[in-house]
Amino acid sequence: MTAVADSPPLDGARLEAFVHQAVVDMGAAVSGLLLHLGDRLGLYRAMAGAGPVTSAELAHRSGTAERYVREWLGNQAAGGYVMYDASHDTYELPPEHAMVLANEGSPVFMGGAFEVIASTYADADALVDAFRTGAGVGWGDHDHRLFSGVERFFRPGYAADLVDAWLPALVGVVEELRAGARVADVGSGLGASTVILAEAFPRSTFDGFDFHEPSVVAARGAAERAGVGDRTRFEVAAADTFDGTGYDLVCVFDSLHDMGDPVGAARRIRDALAPGGTLMLVEPMAGNAVEDNLHPVGRVYYGLSTVICTPNSLSQDVALGLGAQAGEARLTAVLREAGFSSVRRATETPFNLVLEARP
Repeated sequence: MTAVADSPPLDGARLEAFVHQAVVDMGAAVSGLLLHLGDRLGLYRAMAGAGPVTSAELAHRSGTAERYVREWLGNQAAGGYVMYDASHDTYELPPEHAMVLANEGSPVFMGGAFEVIASTYADADALVDAFRTGAGVGWGDHDHRLFSGVERFFRPGYAADLVDAWLPALVGVVEELRAGARVADVGSGLGASTVILAEAFPRSTFDGFDFHEPSVVAARGAAERAGVGDRTRFEVAAADTFDGTGYDLVCVFDSLHDMGDPVGAARRIRDALAPGGTLMLVEPMAGNAVEDNLHPVGRVYYGLSTVICTPNSLSQDVALGLGAQAGEARLTAVLREAGFSSVRRATETPFNLVLEARP
């Protein structure tokens, strides 16, 4: 008979610490849904700048039911998202917290991130099947909140950094855009990045390409509402087959790692560039090794990559599955394999890595 090895002795302090961590994460997991509800119902917007309010006052201001609001506020106070004054039974959203939760024009607004996370819970059955079979989950197969959530997640960073920090870090590109350049935005999604560029550089023209038709239709509408429809064109096209050549600048925002064949896409981009043209590649910030990414931002990106980015890549031809934490070395190798001779890190933020590549 085979002897059963004795279980190793448990470290009681380590067990207690990990139970505490799991409880903290349990609270974060359910609070993520309540954050999404607060965003969707306008609860944070109703609290912003209002000072201390009771649950009844907040329910009246937001057009919601007081009993639900009262319980929601208890969760928010327990998590430190709102401040509770027991002597007056009131709750207050500090102005710094409002920048994150209520102000969509803020560079640190995160309402879109929680919308994305909420959408992934709805995809759990599809992801269970994907884990078991190795099959992919295409972009268009996700819960509808993914699309609007991604746009709201990335737009604040683009609005804050794209024109004022990222483009100036590229050699000679701002001058070309001011004079009048041809620009392609590959993987343009709902058009936020394209519209920001078009608003900033009225002498340039912009083509957006995305393989998801509903996103392309929405991008066209966004451009018209922003008053830049006459200088933008959005077409349904894959990143490795889009039409057009002679682009002075091609941008790829947070999407190369989602593609099944990023080398093929980068090769098509290289061919589409005019002589002296530039590729600006914006990707999630990541180190080159797993141990470099074991921190809160890396945890978020690995999580989103597991349920969105990698499944999308695995649903396409080649199915390279770069993942959102590919890192600069791997991304550079992809671009060099595609024929780019010059690749450099132009700039970075805590959330973004910006590479400049030239043929």
